[in-house]
Amino acid sequence: MIFAAGLGTRLKPWTDHHPKVLLPVNGKPLLQRNIEYLKAFGITNIVINVHHFAGQIVDYLDAHDHFNCNITVSHEKEEPLETGGGLKKAAVFLQDANPFLVMNADILTDLNINAMLGFHRQRRPLVTLAVTGRKTSRMFLFTGEDRLCGWRNNASGQERIAVQGQESIPRAFSGIHIIDPAIFALITEEGKFSLVDLYLRLSAHHTILGYDHSGDVLIDVGKPEAVEEAEKYFH
Repeated sequence: MIFAAGLGTRLKPWTDHHPKVLLPVNGKPLLQRNIEYLKAFGITNIVINVHHFAGQIVDYLDAHDHFNCNITVSHEKEEPLETGGGLKKAAVFLQDANPFLVMNADILTDLNINAMLGFHRQRRPLVTLAVTGRKTSRMFLFTGEDRLCGWRNNASGQERIAVQGQESIPRAFSGIHIIDPAIFALITEEGKFSLVDLYLRLSAHHTILGYDHSGDVLIDVGKPEAVEEAEKYFH
């Protein structure tokens, strides 16, 4: 699943007239780049959630024959449901027996999905989160065994501890998850909610692991100045 429903407020003025996922990097929109990235690992069944300028996204997919993929669009017509609400709304498309990958549309990376999937299959958590050691304003906290145990806002000093009495190693979330569909039976939240909140709630009783891929290229193209940086790596 590709999260593409956000308003992209950090990318104004582009997002005053376009969805952020159609922002070009070296002439190729973020959405196309990430569809091609997933295809390189054999992933061709893709769900994309849409809200902001949804028609432009649908038209773009249609104009490119869905890039020879089986793409399902999950419309969030009334309002964007954030990551958790968007995932729950798309559950009907994702509830088969296999783990599925979720990524933010404004992330560009060369992370090896096969390696991350191998980690997930070996450790068998409910969720595997791609993380790195880079510094960001908000970070997940993990035990020495890679288990999610909390969250920290480095700017405000706020912490949310989900598993008490554990060491807390900060890691920056990369916007990429591998999720076991068993998660859908555990979601009690309704409407608009964040996956961060869901993960912190579930981590007290379910295993959510961090997969450290520090060293890979990872660029959050959520701000205009990040486009120039992304264009150095993605041609």
